[in-house]
Amino acid sequence: MSEKAKERGEPPRPEPVIIGNVRYEALLWGKARDLGQNGGYIEAFDNDTGESLWVLKVYDVDYSRDMEDDKLDVFIESITVEETYVLQILNERGRTFRLDLRDQSVCEILH
Repeated sequence: MSEKAKERGEPPRPEPVIIGNVRYEALLWGKARDLGQNGGYIEAFDNDTGESLWVLKVYDVDYSRDMEDDKLDVFIESITVEETYVLQILNERGRTFRLDLRDQSVCEILH
């Protein structure tokens, strides 16, 4: 297998979701912000000012396997509004989560 084939592709860049005056985005590079992992975070912004309101970890990324960290990163693939104040988040491993924006609680939806 060539070196190029072993490299991880670009992470998905899901479209942000806007509810009211708040924009919700997937934060890709958490390690660059001392958050401990890449992928798995949602960041909320004031849609008028662009000011970050909060960052929340939706799921953990397991770096314990004997592989390069960049190959173990798991990014958010899509963010959708499930119902008022509830986001549905799908990661690139096919796991789905519900984020209730009223209390920032997260639960995994098991299929």
